[in-house]
Amino acid sequence: MQDRVVGLGAPAKTRRRPRLAEAVVEELVSAIVTEVYPAGSALPPENMLCDHFGVSRTVVREATTALTEKGLVVSLQGRGTIVREQSDWNLLDPMILAALFRREDGLAYLDNLSEIRSSLEASMAAKAAKRATAESLAELRAQIDKLESLVEIPAAYVHEDVNFHDVIMRMSGDRLSKAIIDGIQSRALNTHGYSGTLNVEHVRNTHAAHRKVYQAIVDGDSEAASKAMREHIESSWARRRASGPQA
Repeated sequence: MQDRVVGLGAPAKTRRRPRLAEAVVEELVSAIVTEVYPAGSALPPENMLCDHFGVSRTVVREATTALTEKGLVVSLQGRGTIVREQSDWNLLDPMILAALFRREDGLAYLDNLSEIRSSLEASMAAKAAKRATAESLAELRAQIDKLESLVEIPAAYVHEDVNFHDVIMRMSGDRLSKAIIDGIQSRALNTHGYSGTLNVEHVRNTHAAHRKVYQAIVDGDSEAASKAMREHIESSWARRRASGPQA
């Protein structure tokens, strides 16, 4: 019987996927983060990974290099490729984040994401209120009007909801905070535990909160804008959290 690599299911060579090294990295990242290979354990030998994924040694080595750059593994003479402690991982790496959100304790990371968003976006809303121009306010007005027209269509509203926040973040001029949120949230948005259950009642509550944020920015009231944004993110996550599969 052909040996199989623990925890990775059917060999990847049965599935034709582009960018072989990236595909190998993605599966190994998931296996490491979900502790199929816990900290201190060694990944399977190179030849086993080659057989499992149906790729060359060059591809496996490229994948190992990528894992090393993400802080997930270290190559030790005589021991092989060893999984590092989570404290060494690059937690802002998109692949690692996606896998963390899928773990059994993924909800804790989503809670943490909400806290980060609340803090950073509240600050950016305040900056947006101070730095607003006629042009940026017109863009924000167009976006809130678009949201108004989609309240009864939750799936469409959610897409434009993200754009509403994006307009405010760009208005703030805080590029670093925006990059942090964009990088983290992009992976969370694909997680049902983060998106929650869509319904019109939730969207109406969300839109009322958006209106408060919008008005505070239009009024140039940075304190009110910060408070409204913080309350919006915290209450919205509380509703989604309660409606999710963990409820």
